[in-house]
Amino acid sequence: MENYYHELPEGYKAIKTIDAKDKKTIIWFNLVAIIMMVIAALPFLVLKPVDMSNRDMYIPFVLIVSIGMIAYIILHELTHGLIYKIYTKQKLTFGLTLFVAFCGVPNIYVSKKVSLVSVLAPFVLYSVILIPTLILMPANYLYLAFIIIFAVHFGGCVGDLYVTNVLLKLKGKILMNDTGPKQTFYQLDENAIVSEFPE
Repeated sequence: MENYYHELPEGYKAIKTIDAKDKKTIIWFNLVAIIMMVIAALPFLVLKPVDMSNRDMYIPFVLIVSIGMIAYIILHELTHGLIYKIYTKQKLTFGLTLFVAFCGVPNIYVSKKVSLVSVLAPFVLYSVILIPTLILMPANYLYLAFIIIFAVHFGGCVGDLYVTNVLLKLKGKILMNDTGPKQTFYQLDENAIVSEFPE
């Protein structure tokens, strides 16, 4: 199978859509994200409690957290984009709404393999970077800031992990159209009479 197609190949039909702009999806994703953030932060807070008595550190702490969260969101979406670019060389689209930052390749239909690699890349990459960093850091304000950024990372990947789960459950030949906030999944109908199947 090719990495992507400009036109939906014959025999494929839409079987599922995930729309991060849908109100029910927004509520569900945010509730799960909050739970995931608590699960991510709690072990580090319990293992290495932070002394918050030095009030002179409050403003630097808030600045580090704010800048770190913005930088992380940008890096997260750029990581999705980098994988899409490597595999497809196609034009990317980036955006930000009140509830979701996104990267997509709206004009093509991407293979299951490329979709999985792109969707999972930020979760894997930044978990591998942040978890050892937190284990090695001393329990100070910077450590606490990194815990918050890690929690945002973990909770912020809820949509990516949901898309991954959908992709892994879908059998047969699968393509995905990713506009950024919306992913539409297409499955090849093996019983359909088609003139040409993708390799």
